[in-house]
Amino acid sequence: MHHCSTLTKVVFLCFSIGIFAQDAPKANPSEKNPDKFKQMYDLLATPNMYRTASGAPGPEYYQQQADYKIDVELDDKNTKLYGQETITYTNNAKESLDYLWVQLDQNQQSRKSLSPLVESNKTDPAMGVQGFSRKYLEADFDGGFNIEFVKDASGKPMNYTINQTMMRVELPKVLKHGEKISFSIKWWYNINNYTIDGGRSGYEHFDSDGNNLYVLAQFYPRMAVYNDVEGWQNMQFWGSGEFALPFGNFEVNITVPADHILEATGTLLNRSEVFTPAQLARYAQAEKSFDNPVVVVTQAEAEAAEKGFSDKKKTWKFKAENVRDFGISTSRKFIYDAMAVKTGSTTAMAISLYPKEGNPLWEQYSTRMVAHTLKSYSSYTFDYPYPKAISINARDQGMEYPMICWNFGRPDADGKYSDGVKYGMLGVICHEVGHNFFPMIINSDERQWTWMDEGLNSFMEFLAEKSFDPKFPLRRGPAKNIVPYMSGDQKGLEPIMTNSESIRQFGNNAYGKPATALNILRETVMGPELFDYAFKTYANRWKFKHPTPEDFFRTMEDASAIDLDWFWRGWFYTTDANDIGIKEVKKYFVSNEPSKEVTEFMKKQRRRDSKPGPMVYMIAEGSEDYKTELNKPFKIADFAALNEYVTAHFTAEERAKLNEPKYFYQVTFDKPGALVMPIIVELTYEDGTTEIQKFPAQIWRMNDKEVNRTFATQKAIVKIKLDPNLETADIDLSNNSWPKEEVKSKFD
Repeated sequence: MHHCSTLTKVVFLCFSIGIFAQDAPKANPSEKNPDKFKQMYDLLATPNMYRTASGAPGPEYYQQQADYKIDVELDDKNTKLYGQETITYTNNAKESLDYLWVQLDQNQQSRKSLSPLVESNKTDPAMGVQGFSRKYLEADFDGGFNIEFVKDASGKPMNYTINQTMMRVELPKVLKHGEKISFSIKWWYNINNYTIDGGRSGYEHFDSDGNNLYVLAQFYPRMAVYNDVEGWQNMQFWGSGEFALPFGNFEVNITVPADHILEATGTLLNRSEVFTPAQLARYAQAEKSFDNPVVVVTQAEAEAAEKGFSDKKKTWKFKAENVRDFGISTSRKFIYDAMAVKTGSTTAMAISLYPKEGNPLWEQYSTRMVAHTLKSYSSYTFDYPYPKAISINARDQGMEYPMICWNFGRPDADGKYSDGVKYGMLGVICHEVGHNFFPMIINSDERQWTWMDEGLNSFMEFLAEKSFDPKFPLRRGPAKNIVPYMSGDQKGLEPIMTNSESIRQFGNNAYGKPATALNILRETVMGPELFDYAFKTYANRWKFKHPTPEDFFRTMEDASAIDLDWFWRGWFYTTDANDIGIKEVKKYFVSNEPSKEVTEFMKKQRRRDSKPGPMVYMIAEGSEDYKTELNKPFKIADFAALNEYVTAHFTAEERAKLNEPKYFYQVTFDKPGALVMPIIVELTYEDGTTEIQKFPAQIWRMNDKEVNRTFATQKAIVKIKLDPNLETADIDLSNNSWPKEEVKSKFD
């Protein structure tokens, strides 16, 4: 090994004379050379005893706990929900609390909500009559919580102040470290028809049979998060920034019409009281079926129930441990199927509920996709810890809660559906079920950082869809798909690290770009082995805890020994785009005699040794005194001084192992784009074979504009192409080839 490196020095020392000068950035006082590789001390929060510099929870890390006992009753005829809850709140912070903040997210639907007033509102030149009526003639939907009381454990009224979607509950005395307080709230609200009034929950009405399908969430006053990062997370809910919630245990009793079928977060405690004997038997069968879903409530039973409109009631009783939220879905239209799914050491139930309008699509695919999602996500994070995961078919919805989510996708009235409908449904099920991991368990602050749940989850969805079906039309994850966004007008872009309510292109910014960044990080920058270990480390460090972006960034570096500050800085804190091109390719030949250019160059060099000894020279093609006899492949034997050196320093056996490249090409790469990325080069040789060489992003550390590499090859190169597999989100392919190729436009 030592001898080989010596020869390399001989050959490359000589020909590199002509190229090293271009590697150093030219001094220009008016243009500061940006350091894209400086460490992120200027951007990241300072590590402390709560959150360490390694990205792990520190010895003083704490989180609050909120436990709930809730009783709710659905008035199906009048679409109202009535509820009463007791919250037991535990203060695990070292400091005392003067008051508590409770989220009243339904107030976004109130007629007094400020949410509609913060949106720009132009006059539409043409409108449908229904739209005109709703906008200018009809009263807004009367939503929002009606709080009947807030009382302490002894029944005494407590002082509270409602500020839009937040309620401050004042404490009679400070709540010290380790202390608990219990208090009760009674409320009711009008449930919104979300297909008309919008919203992440509500009901869908079926004109054909007069029934409603309810997806109920944010239905109870919920504790806000208090933590070491910002104290109370009491930002208002404007509609985009989702929910920051503490973990706790829930006991929830849900009273609905007796002919409803219902599912919710947690374990159903009284299945024998709400299922028929036949349904109980089918559910027991589903618990043992790991390959195919078992229909528990049949379509015939659902169609019979649709006609009933029972005046009787049933109460479904649930218990959930260590969850951050609670969701409910109920209707007399529901078909119900289920199967067991094993993820490592745990077994859960994969469950789907859907109206007949969802068939045949839902009975064929939904529960299978639930099971696949749990397996795929578990393999990259941790074994799924909850007892079940439920997929609810709700028109135009895609929303997630612990153990339960609502998903769009239905066939036509005749049961037919396109691939687009099928894959759209499968994609949303995968995405929403996947949210059980991010953020329901790895509990990031969605009110602040949408990308931490949506972006990480979209990346995991991409991996799950790839393994579900090789033909799956992958949307978010492939690098080429983010190019139209990243190459767009900078005025319409903001960094990923932007607050949820200030993002304009929500899907691209919070879902697509971070998912793509993580895919590039895994496949191109780190490699799957290092990435997967670090990602799993992050997931296990922060499951059932509240991570921040810093905790993710630091853990990925800490567990992989790869400096990624340049990557986070470029991809997450800027709107820079990647564009790397081939500026020039020069062919060099080895010579015993210097050309005029080499002679002039050597005169300018300050050499300690005025007699450097025997040399070989690299002559650039097209040099002024370029000799045609040089235009032949390099051979050591043709160069007496070099041949003498090799013979003197290596044995015959060692000489047989030496490289003897025949051709030399200096390639100059430039970077019109501001983003720093690795250089991926595909060389095509005259015999049609190809070779890919990769250079880390750090190649740009000394010169952000232009770098050179010399390729010493055995075969003549006929083509050089950058990023041949489109894995770096390069926004301009017209400069990626030598010789230059015409790039077809989207119209071609």
